[in-house]
Formats: sequence, structure tokens, C-alpha cells
Amino acid sequence: MAKRKKPKLPTGGGGMMKQFQQLQDQLLATQDALAEETITATAGGGVVKATVTGDQQVKSIEIAPAILEDADVEMLQDLILSAINSALEQSRELAAERLGPLTGSLPF
Repeated sequence: MAKRKKPKLPTGGGGMMKQFQQLQDQLLATQDALAEETITATAGGGVVKATVTGDQQVKSIEIAPAILEDADVEMLQDLILSAINSALEQSRELAAERLGPLTGSLPF
């Protein structure tokens, strides 16, 4: 994934602007690292697997061929939704864990 472009902060303000610039650099680096991490969640005892990135992009869905033999479309749809939602929730938790220490120090 492409690196995020850092916006220019106004100069002046001394140490505070430097601190904000460092914080911005840390946030961008953490966001880039999250985009490279993946989380996999399963549903139906592993019948359906969903893999998402730390920035909540769905990367893959795997479906065990055995589930298709029964051809219960509604159950399969429910399993897919469950796996995706679980993976996204875990991804949000990971992002909060990584970004929380940085954003929690903001003065506003």
C-alpha cells in the first residue's frame, strides 16, 4: 500500500509545532503499519474465513468446499457476514490499541 502523504504544518510556535509534527509522523507510520497487518476471523467452526487489514480493508474470503454440498445459501450468507464483521471488529480493536496511545496525548 502506498505511503500516506504528510500535510505541511505551519511553521512557528516553537516546540509545540515540533511536537505536533512528531506526533503526525508517528500517526502516519502507525497507520501505514496497520494497513500492512492482517486479521483473520472464522465462522461456523472455520467453514468461512475472512481476512481484513488493520485499516479495515477486506482482503479475502475463504469458504470450505464441504459447506457448498448442502447448498444452504442463507446459512452461507450468514456465516460470511459473521466472519467479516468479526474480522472488522478485531481490526478496529487493533487500530484503537495502536493509535490510542498517540491520539490520547492530544491536548484537545
